[in-house]
Amino acid sequence: MAFSVNTNASALSALLNLNSTTRDLERTQTHINTGLKISSAKDNAAIFSIAQKLRADLRGYNAVKQSLDRSISTTDIALAATSAISDLLIEMREKAVAAADGGFDATSRSALNEDFQALRDQITTIVSNSEFNGANLIDSGTDAIVAITNPNATQTITIAHQNLTLGGGNILITAGQTITTQTAAALALTQIDTSLENVSKVLTKFGAGGKSLESQRIFADKISDTIEVGIGNLVDANMAKESANLQSLQVKQQLGIQALSIANQAPQSILSLFGN
Repeated sequence: MAFSVNTNASALSALLNLNSTTRDLERTQTHINTGLKISSAKDNAAIFSIAQKLRADLRGYNAVKQSLDRSISTTDIALAATSAISDLLIEMREKAVAAADGGFDATSRSALNEDFQALRDQITTIVSNSEFNGANLIDSGTDAIVAITNPNATQTITIAHQNLTLGGGNILITAGQTITTQTAAALALTQIDTSLENVSKVLTKFGAGGKSLESQRIFADKISDTIEVGIGNLVDANMAKESANLQSLQVKQQLGIQALSIANQAPQSILSLFGN
């Protein structure tokens, strides 16, 4: 080995190794601090790109779940209101059947009509109050459920609007309907029977639609969990392994510092070549 005071090869080699160890130590400390073995494209460009795509899909599914949650709530409100209207129609039918009885006098039929009208007006109240997040599926408007089911918003579940207002199509009973006469009661009875059939169909549509939404919501949760686990498998750091690496690199760094110190002292041996 050549003796030189200008170039200390041993010191340069020791410094190079020490710098490499320091970089590895900094990288390990970053993994521990962030909990990620791949936190940027510099760590692994391909894996980071895949993870970012999965993160975008995960955010998309969060939006899907929000859309489904709103749609489920809106449908549940409409379904509860439709069930209540069906119950009211059944009570109204009872009043109409009684009023159609020729044995009732005018006073009795008038009392039945009062009850009939009160029940009739409750339908209007229920319809007007069946709104969620600005949407009403059973009023005279056109609101409908259109819930997205994939992160690209290219697939949807649709639940059509159903008009359950008085005289609105499904409900044949009108806002001014009465049963003050036997003839009027018989007409109301026929209209109520048809209305009950229509409302039953609406209940089926809302029930089936609500079930589809809930099934899709459960599926979206499973997909989100799977994606999240997949991202973790790609980028999460193994903390047990990183802890072992940290201790190893700390020892290696200390030894590197000592090696550099020894190498830096090597030129001192040249002085022994020159006597006093």
